[in-house]
Amino acid sequence: MDITTASKLTNAFLRELEAPFIGRHEEAMVITLALMTGEHAILIGEPGTAKSALVRRASDLLRARFFKYLLTKYTEPGELFGPLDIRGLREGYYRRVTRGKLPEADIAFLDEVFNANSAVLNSLLSIMQERILYDGYMEIRVPLWSMIGASNKTPDEVELEALYDRFLFRHHVKPLDVEYWDKLLDATWIIERGEHPPPEPVMGIEDLKGIVKAVLSVDLARVKAPLIKLFLALQEKGLHLTDRRKGKILKAVAAHAVLSGRSVANENDLIVLKYTAPKDLEDFDKVSIILMEELRTKDRVLRELDEIRANIEAARRAVARLQSFDPKLIDYYRSLKSARNRVTSLVKDFEDQEVIKAAEEIIELIDDIIQDIMAKLNM
Repeated sequence: MDITTASKLTNAFLRELEAPFIGRHEEAMVITLALMTGEHAILIGEPGTAKSALVRRASDLLRARFFKYLLTKYTEPGELFGPLDIRGLREGYYRRVTRGKLPEADIAFLDEVFNANSAVLNSLLSIMQERILYDGYMEIRVPLWSMIGASNKTPDEVELEALYDRFLFRHHVKPLDVEYWDKLLDATWIIERGEHPPPEPVMGIEDLKGIVKAVLSVDLARVKAPLIKLFLALQEKGLHLTDRRKGKILKAVAAHAVLSGRSVANENDLIVLKYTAPKDLEDFDKVSIILMEELRTKDRVLRELDEIRANIEAARRAVARLQSFDPKLIDYYRSLKSARNRVTSLVKDFEDQEVIKAAEEIIELIDDIIQDIMAKLNM
Protein backbone atom coordinates (compact mmCIF):
# COMPACT_ATOMS: atom_id res chain seq x y z
CA MET A 1 0.00 0.00 0.00
CA ASP A 2 1.37 3.45 -0.91
CA ILE A 3 1.64 6.27 1.60
CA THR A 4 -1.22 8.30 0.10
CA THR A 5 -3.69 5.42 0.30
CA ALA A 6 -2.55 4.51 3.82
CA SER A 7 -2.96 8.13 4.93
CA LYS A 8 -6.47 8.41 3.47
CA LEU A 9 -7.62 5.17 5.10
CA THR A 10 -6.18 5.93 8.53
CA ASN A 11 -7.49 9.49 8.60
CA ALA A 12 -10.95 8.28 7.60
CA PHE A 13 -10.73 5.68 10.36
CA LEU A 14 -9.63 8.27 12.93
CA ARG A 15 -12.51 10.61 12.01
CA GLU A 16 -15.08 7.83 12.26
CA LEU A 17 -13.61 6.50 15.49
CA GLU A 18 -13.88 9.79 17.37
CA ALA A 19 -17.14 10.93 15.73
CA PRO A 20 -19.60 9.98 18.52
CA PHE A 21 -17.23 10.92 21.35
CA ILE A 22 -16.87 14.47 22.60
CA GLY A 23 -13.34 15.62 23.42
CA ARG A 24 -11.72 12.24 22.84
CA HIS A 25 -9.43 13.01 19.89
CA GLU A 26 -6.26 12.09 21.80
CA GLU A 27 -7.67 8.72 22.85
CA ALA A 28 -8.78 7.99 19.27
CA MET A 29 -5.32 9.00 18.05
CA VAL A 30 -3.59 6.58 20.44
CA ILE A 31 -5.81 3.68 19.34
CA THR A 32 -5.30 4.55 15.67
CA LEU A 33 -1.51 4.67 16.01
CA ALA A 34 -1.53 1.34 17.85
CA LEU A 35 -3.54 -0.27 15.05
CA MET A 36 -1.34 1.29 12.35
CA THR A 37 1.73 -0.32 13.91
CA GLY A 38 0.27 -3.60 15.18
CA GLU A 39 1.33 -2.58 18.68
CA HIS A 40 -0.53 -2.45 21.99
CA ALA A 41 -1.93 0.49 23.96
CA ILE A 42 -2.92 1.12 27.56
CA LEU A 43 -5.57 3.69 28.56
CA ILE A 44 -5.15 4.83 32.15
CA GLY A 45 -7.94 6.69 33.89
CA GLU A 46 -11.08 6.52 35.96
CA PRO A 47 -14.16 4.55 34.83
CA GLY A 48 -16.76 6.26 32.66
CA THR A 49 -14.32 7.93 30.26
CA ALA A 50 -15.34 5.97 27.13
CA LYS A 51 -12.30 3.68 27.08
CA SER A 52 -14.10 0.43 26.27
CA ALA A 53 -16.59 2.16 23.94
CA LEU A 54 -13.75 3.56 21.84
CA VAL A 55 -12.08 0.17 21.47
CA ARG A 56 -15.39 -1.53 20.67
CA ARG A 57 -16.07 1.05 17.95
CA ALA A 58 -12.55 0.62 16.55
CA SER A 59 -13.20 -3.10 16.23
CA ASP A 60 -16.54 -2.48 14.47
CA LEU A 61 -14.92 -0.05 12.04
CA LEU A 62 -12.44 -2.79 11.11
CA ARG A 63 -14.91 -5.70 10.96
CA ALA A 64 -12.50 -7.30 13.43
CA ARG A 65 -13.11 -10.19 15.83
CA PHE A 66 -13.34 -8.59 19.25
CA PHE A 67 -12.76 -9.94 22.74
CA LYS A 68 -13.40 -8.03 25.96
CA TYR A 69 -12.87 -9.07 29.56
CA LEU A 70 -12.56 -7.56 33.04
CA LEU A 71 -9.61 -9.06 34.89
CA THR A 72 -9.40 -9.75 38.61
CA LYS A 73 -6.76 -11.57 40.62
CA TYR A 74 -9.11 -14.57 40.56
CA THR A 75 -9.43 -14.71 36.76
CA GLU A 76 -8.58 -18.20 35.53
CA PRO A 77 -6.74 -18.83 32.24
CA GLY A 78 -9.78 -20.67 30.89
CA GLU A 79 -11.88 -17.50 31.14
CA LEU A 80 -9.59 -15.78 28.65
CA PHE A 81 -8.22 -18.61 26.55
CA GLY A 82 -11.12 -21.03 26.59
CA PRO A 83 -12.01 -24.08 28.72
CA LEU A 84 -10.24 -27.39 28.37
CA ASP A 85 -11.89 -29.85 26.00
CA ILE A 86 -13.13 -32.53 28.41
CA ARG A 87 -13.89 -34.99 25.63
CA GLY A 88 -10.39 -34.48 24.28
CA LEU A 89 -8.89 -35.18 27.69
CA ARG A 90 -10.79 -38.45 27.87
CA GLU A 91 -9.34 -39.37 24.50
CA GLY A 92 -5.84 -38.37 25.60
CA TYR A 93 -5.69 -34.97 23.91
CA TYR A 94 -4.93 -31.67 25.65
CA ARG A 95 -6.64 -28.77 23.93
CA ARG A 96 -8.80 -25.76 24.63
CA VAL A 97 -12.12 -24.68 23.16
CA THR A 98 -11.04 -21.22 22.00
CA ARG A 99 -14.16 -20.19 20.11
CA GLY A 100 -15.12 -16.64 21.06
CA LYS A 101 -12.10 -16.28 23.35
CA LEU A 102 -8.91 -14.22 23.19
CA PRO A 103 -6.92 -16.72 21.07
CA GLU A 104 -9.31 -16.09 18.16
CA ALA A 105 -9.60 -12.30 18.50
CA ASP A 106 -8.08 -9.65 16.24
CA ILE A 107 -8.52 -6.94 18.86
CA ALA A 108 -8.70 -7.57 22.60
CA PHE A 109 -9.75 -5.15 25.31
CA LEU A 110 -8.67 -6.15 28.81
CA ASP A 111 -10.10 -3.96 31.55
CA GLU A 112 -8.07 -3.64 34.77
CA VAL A 113 -5.33 -5.54 32.99
CA PHE A 114 -2.84 -5.10 35.84
CA ASN A 115 -5.04 -7.22 38.10
CA ALA A 116 -3.87 -10.31 36.20
CA ASN A 117 -2.44 -13.10 38.35
CA SER A 118 0.82 -14.82 37.47
CA ALA A 119 -0.88 -17.66 35.57
CA VAL A 120 -2.63 -15.21 33.24
CA LEU A 121 0.25 -12.72 33.20
CA ASN A 122 2.80 -15.15 31.74
CA SER A 123 0.43 -16.11 28.93
CA LEU A 124 -0.37 -12.46 28.12
CA LEU A 125 3.33 -11.65 27.84
CA SER A 126 3.95 -14.30 25.18
CA ILE A 127 0.77 -13.38 23.30
CA MET A 128 1.68 -9.68 23.20
CA GLN A 129 5.30 -10.26 22.25
CA GLU A 130 5.24 -13.36 20.06
CA ARG A 131 1.54 -13.80 19.23
CA ILE A 132 1.83 -17.29 20.68
CA LEU A 133 -0.12 -18.83 23.57
CA TYR A 134 2.03 -21.39 25.39
CA ASP A 135 -0.51 -23.75 26.93
CA GLY A 136 0.71 -26.92 28.53
CA TYR A 137 2.41 -28.90 25.79
CA MET A 138 0.86 -26.79 23.05
CA GLU A 139 1.87 -23.63 21.22
CA ILE A 140 -1.15 -21.83 19.80
CA ARG A 141 -0.40 -19.11 17.29
CA VAL A 142 -2.97 -16.35 17.72
CA PRO A 143 -4.18 -13.76 15.16
CA LEU A 144 -4.18 -10.90 17.70
CA TRP A 145 -3.44 -7.59 16.00
CA SER A 146 -3.54 -5.23 18.98
CA MET A 147 -4.34 -5.53 22.64
CA ILE A 148 -5.80 -2.46 24.33
CA GLY A 149 -5.62 -2.47 28.08
CA ALA A 150 -7.33 -0.24 30.62
CA SER A 151 -6.49 0.55 34.21
CA ASN A 152 -7.32 3.06 36.91
CA LYS A 153 -3.63 3.45 37.72
CA THR A 154 -0.10 2.72 36.58
CA PRO A 155 1.43 -0.44 38.08
CA ASP A 156 3.91 -0.25 40.96
CA GLU A 157 4.70 -3.96 41.25
CA VAL A 158 8.01 -5.16 39.81
CA GLU A 159 6.38 -8.28 38.35
CA LEU A 160 4.14 -6.09 36.17
CA GLU A 161 6.95 -4.05 34.59
CA ALA A 162 7.42 -6.46 31.67
CA LEU A 163 3.70 -6.40 30.87
CA TYR A 164 3.54 -2.60 31.14
CA ASP A 165 6.56 -2.15 28.88
CA ARG A 166 4.89 -4.15 26.12
CA PHE A 167 2.21 -1.48 25.81
CA LEU A 168 4.02 0.83 23.40
CA PHE A 169 1.31 3.48 23.57
CA ARG A 170 0.19 4.88 26.91
CA HIS A 171 -2.37 7.57 27.51
CA HIS A 172 -3.82 9.21 30.60
CA VAL A 173 -7.58 9.50 30.01
CA LYS A 174 -8.98 12.40 32.01
CA PRO A 175 -12.60 13.47 32.59
CA LEU A 176 -13.78 16.11 30.13
CA ASP A 177 -13.23 19.77 30.99
CA VAL A 178 -16.26 21.95 31.66
CA GLU A 179 -16.28 23.48 28.16
CA TYR A 180 -17.22 20.05 26.75
CA TRP A 181 -20.09 19.31 29.14
CA ASP A 182 -22.84 20.87 27.04
CA LYS A 183 -21.87 18.90 23.92
CA LEU A 184 -21.35 15.79 26.05
CA LEU A 185 -24.94 15.91 27.31
CA ASP A 186 -26.30 16.36 23.78
CA ALA A 187 -24.19 13.53 22.37
CA THR A 188 -25.08 11.19 25.23
CA TRP A 189 -28.79 11.85 24.76
CA ILE A 190 -28.54 11.07 21.06
CA ILE A 191 -26.86 7.75 21.87
CA GLU A 192 -29.41 6.93 24.60
CA ARG A 193 -32.26 7.54 22.14
CA GLY A 194 -30.59 5.21 19.65
CA GLU A 195 -30.34 7.96 17.07
CA HIS A 196 -26.62 7.66 16.39
CA PRO A 197 -26.08 5.51 13.28
CA PRO A 198 -24.18 2.23 13.77
CA PRO A 199 -20.55 2.33 12.61
CA GLU A 200 -19.92 1.56 8.96
CA PRO A 201 -16.67 -0.40 8.42
CA VAL A 202 -13.87 1.78 7.05
CA MET A 203 -11.29 -0.91 6.37
CA GLY A 204 -10.26 -4.40 7.50
CA ILE A 205 -7.37 -6.25 9.10
CA GLU A 206 -5.90 -6.93 5.66
CA ASP A 207 -5.79 -3.17 5.07
CA LEU A 208 -3.91 -2.77 8.35
CA LYS A 209 -1.28 -5.20 7.08
CA GLY A 210 -0.76 -2.95 4.07
CA ILE A 211 -0.64 0.13 6.31
CA VAL A 212 2.09 -1.46 8.45
CA LYS A 213 4.17 -2.01 5.31
CA ALA A 214 3.69 1.67 4.43
CA VAL A 215 4.74 2.63 7.96
CA LEU A 216 7.90 0.54 7.70
CA SER A 217 8.78 2.23 4.39
CA VAL A 218 9.01 5.72 5.97
CA ASP A 219 12.41 7.41 5.82
CA LEU A 220 13.50 8.15 9.41
CA ALA A 221 16.98 9.56 8.70
CA ARG A 222 16.05 13.16 9.52
CA VAL A 223 14.62 12.39 12.96
CA LYS A 224 17.24 10.10 14.46
CA ALA A 225 19.48 12.89 15.78
CA PRO A 226 16.65 14.99 17.30
CA LEU A 227 15.09 11.80 18.70
CA ILE A 228 18.31 10.88 20.50
CA LYS A 229 18.49 14.45 21.80
CA LEU A 230 14.98 14.03 23.21
CA PHE A 231 15.91 10.71 24.81
CA LEU A 232 18.76 12.51 26.58
CA ALA A 233 16.45 15.35 27.66
CA LEU A 234 13.97 12.84 29.07
CA GLN A 235 16.70 10.93 30.87
CA GLU A 236 18.00 14.13 32.46
CA LYS A 237 14.48 14.68 33.86
CA GLY A 238 14.44 11.18 35.35
CA LEU A 239 12.36 9.55 32.59
CA HIS A 240 14.00 6.22 31.75
CA LEU A 241 13.11 4.36 28.57
CA THR A 242 14.03 0.71 28.04
CA ASP A 243 16.11 -0.16 24.99
CA ARG A 244 13.11 -2.01 23.54
CA ARG A 245 10.90 1.05 23.96
CA LYS A 246 13.48 3.34 22.32
CA GLY A 247 13.51 1.11 19.24
CA LYS A 248 9.75 0.62 19.11
CA ILE A 249 9.18 4.39 19.24
CA LEU A 250 10.48 4.55 15.66
CA LYS A 251 7.31 2.74 14.53
CA ALA A 252 5.17 5.32 16.31
CA VAL A 253 7.10 8.16 14.64
CA ALA A 254 6.74 6.55 11.22
CA ALA A 255 3.01 5.95 11.76
CA HIS A 256 2.49 9.62 12.60
CA ALA A 257 4.28 10.56 9.36
CA VAL A 258 1.96 8.26 7.37
CA LEU A 259 -1.06 9.74 9.11
CA SER A 260 0.22 13.14 7.93
CA GLY A 261 0.61 11.82 4.37
CA ARG A 262 4.41 11.88 4.34
CA SER A 263 6.98 9.23 3.39
CA VAL A 264 9.73 11.13 5.22
CA ALA A 265 9.46 11.72 8.97
CA ASN A 266 10.27 15.12 10.45
CA GLU A 267 10.42 16.69 13.92
CA ASN A 268 6.65 17.15 14.00
CA ASP A 269 6.31 13.37 14.20
CA LEU A 270 8.31 13.22 17.43
CA ILE A 271 5.22 14.51 19.20
CA VAL A 272 4.28 10.80 19.57
CA LEU A 273 6.67 10.66 22.51
CA LYS A 274 3.86 12.07 24.63
CA TYR A 275 2.09 8.73 24.03
CA THR A 276 5.16 6.49 24.36
CA ALA A 277 7.60 8.02 26.89
CA PRO A 278 5.49 8.48 30.08
CA LYS A 279 5.49 5.80 32.75
CA ASP A 280 3.88 7.22 35.89
CA LEU A 281 0.82 9.50 35.84
CA GLU A 282 2.86 12.61 36.62
CA ASP A 283 5.10 11.81 33.65
CA PHE A 284 2.39 12.62 31.11
CA ASP A 285 2.42 16.36 31.86
CA LYS A 286 6.19 16.32 32.32
CA VAL A 287 6.78 14.80 28.88
CA SER A 288 4.40 17.28 27.23
CA ILE A 289 6.34 20.18 28.76
CA ILE A 290 9.68 18.75 27.59
CA LEU A 291 8.34 18.28 24.07
CA MET A 292 6.96 21.82 24.07
CA GLU A 293 10.42 23.12 24.99
CA GLU A 294 12.46 20.90 22.70
CA LEU A 295 10.29 20.58 19.59
CA ARG A 296 8.83 23.01 17.13
CA THR A 297 5.38 21.57 17.77
CA LYS A 298 2.13 23.12 16.59
CA ASP A 299 1.18 24.26 20.10
CA ARG A 300 4.56 25.84 20.69
CA VAL A 301 4.58 27.64 17.33
CA LEU A 302 1.03 28.94 17.85
CA ARG A 303 1.99 30.17 21.30
CA GLU A 304 5.02 32.02 19.90
CA LEU A 305 2.91 33.48 17.11
CA ASP A 306 0.40 34.75 19.68
CA GLU A 307 3.23 36.46 21.58
CA ILE A 308 4.54 38.02 18.37
CA ARG A 309 1.04 39.20 17.43
CA ALA A 310 0.62 40.86 20.85
CA ASN A 311 3.93 42.71 20.39
CA ILE A 312 2.98 43.76 16.86
CA GLU A 313 -0.37 45.11 18.06
CA ALA A 314 1.47 47.14 20.70
CA ALA A 315 3.85 48.44 18.02
CA ARG A 316 0.93 49.48 15.82
CA ARG A 317 -0.58 51.53 18.64
CA ALA A 318 2.78 53.14 19.34
CA VAL A 319 3.41 53.97 15.67
CA ALA A 320 -0.05 55.53 15.40
CA ARG A 321 0.89 57.98 18.17
CA LEU A 322 4.22 59.04 16.63
CA GLN A 323 4.55 62.12 14.47
CA SER A 324 6.05 62.13 10.99
CA PHE A 325 9.85 61.89 10.80
CA ASP A 326 10.10 60.79 14.44
CA PRO A 327 13.43 58.89 14.80
CA LYS A 328 11.65 56.13 16.73
CA LEU A 329 9.91 55.18 13.50
CA ILE A 330 13.21 53.81 12.16
CA ASP A 331 13.59 51.62 15.25
CA TYR A 332 10.08 50.25 14.83
CA TYR A 333 10.74 49.67 11.12
CA ARG A 334 13.80 47.53 11.92
CA SER A 335 12.01 45.65 14.70
CA LEU A 336 9.08 44.86 12.44
CA LYS A 337 11.37 43.60 9.70
CA SER A 338 13.05 41.36 12.25
CA ALA A 339 9.66 40.13 13.51
CA ARG A 340 8.61 39.36 9.95
CA ASN A 341 11.72 37.23 9.43
CA ARG A 342 11.06 35.48 12.74
CA VAL A 343 7.51 34.55 11.71
CA THR A 344 8.74 33.26 8.35
CA SER A 345 11.40 31.18 10.07
CA LEU A 346 8.94 29.76 12.62
CA VAL A 347 6.58 28.35 10.00
CA LYS A 348 9.21 27.24 7.50
CA ASP A 349 8.41 23.69 6.34
CA PHE A 350 5.31 23.70 8.58
CA GLU A 351 2.34 22.04 6.89
CA ASP A 352 -0.45 22.71 9.39
CA GLN A 353 -3.03 25.07 7.86
CA GLU A 354 -3.95 26.67 11.19
CA VAL A 355 -0.31 27.65 11.77
CA ILE A 356 0.14 28.88 8.20
CA LYS A 357 -3.03 31.02 8.39
CA ALA A 358 -1.96 32.57 11.72
CA ALA A 359 1.46 33.40 10.28
CA GLU A 360 -0.02 34.94 7.14
CA GLU A 361 -2.30 37.17 9.22
CA ILE A 362 0.64 38.40 11.31
CA ILE A 363 2.78 39.07 8.23
CA GLU A 364 -0.08 41.02 6.67
CA LEU A 365 -0.40 43.06 9.87
CA ILE A 366 3.35 43.74 9.90
CA ASP A 367 3.31 44.84 6.26
CA ASP A 368 0.45 47.26 6.96
CA ILE A 369 2.34 48.86 9.84
CA ILE A 370 5.49 49.10 7.76
CA GLN A 371 3.50 50.92 5.08
CA ASP A 372 2.25 53.39 7.72
CA ILE A 373 5.83 53.96 8.90
CA MET A 374 7.08 54.54 5.35
CA ALA A 375 4.25 57.03 4.78
CA LYS A 376 5.22 58.96 7.95
CA LEU A 377 8.84 58.94 6.87
CA ASN A 378 7.79 60.07 3.39
CA MET A 379 9.67 57.16 1.84
